[in-house]
Amino acid sequence: MLLTIDIGNTNITLGVHRDKELVTAWRLATDHERMPDEYGLQLLGLLQHEGLQSSDIKGAALASVVPPLTGVFFDACTNYIGQQPLVIDPGVKTGVRIRIEDPKSVGADRVADAAAVLNLYGGPACVVDFGTATTFDAISAEGDYLGGAIAPGITISAEALTQRTAKLPRVDLVRPPSIIGRSTVQAMQSGLIFGYVGLVEGIVARMRKELGKQMKVIGTGGLSSLIARETDVIEILAPWLTLEGMRIIWEMNQ
Repeated sequence: MLLTIDIGNTNITLGVHRDKELVTAWRLATDHERMPDEYGLQLLGLLQHEGLQSSDIKGAALASVVPPLTGVFFDACTNYIGQQPLVIDPGVKTGVRIRIEDPKSVGADRVADAAAVLNLYGGPACVVDFGTATTFDAISAEGDYLGGAIAPGITISAEALTQRTAKLPRVDLVRPPSIIGRSTVQAMQSGLIFGYVGLVEGIVARMRKELGKQMKVIGTGGLSSLIARETDVIEILAPWLTLEGMRIIWEMNQ
């Protein structure tokens, strides 16, 4: 079995793969203060909850956009799982040709998303990843990673709205009864959720003009299902796309 770990600014996603099947996955809050031993024990606990042992894991892959936690998880995997993880960085074979000005600046998670799309769906494609930031990654018909767009994520936008105003409260990110909010909370939910639907639809439409009518749109990330329910532009919902891409990259490097 393969353990994949994607460290993001807000969430850490983990998966266990048996051959090409993702058999289980978890999503945790990112905690910058935890030590390798703490994360190591948590890894063991998650595996045990699924009836697995550390000895069942025969390989590991690690993608991180939080440099201080990269070494923390490397040590946790090595000491508690008994596997030194493959760290997805610019020196690793990915199968993705990156065609931007500074290829090393592309986050490991975005490279993994591109690898998954190329192997599972093919190009041209646009990957919309709903994380701390909402990212739009453009992949050509030839399989080149062309770049994309980055917007503030819906969660940090909601936090900024609350922090920078005197009377607006924190709200749950759930669909309001209608576009016209009948209360302050509903109005905020409407602006956040339907506003992001408009953002997604607008950027996807502009990317389609450049990549062509055959462009597939894949949604991923923790909030992907929330937005996908409100628009038909997201054709494929793949919440664990990054973990699938990490599995593919790990296999390429064996």
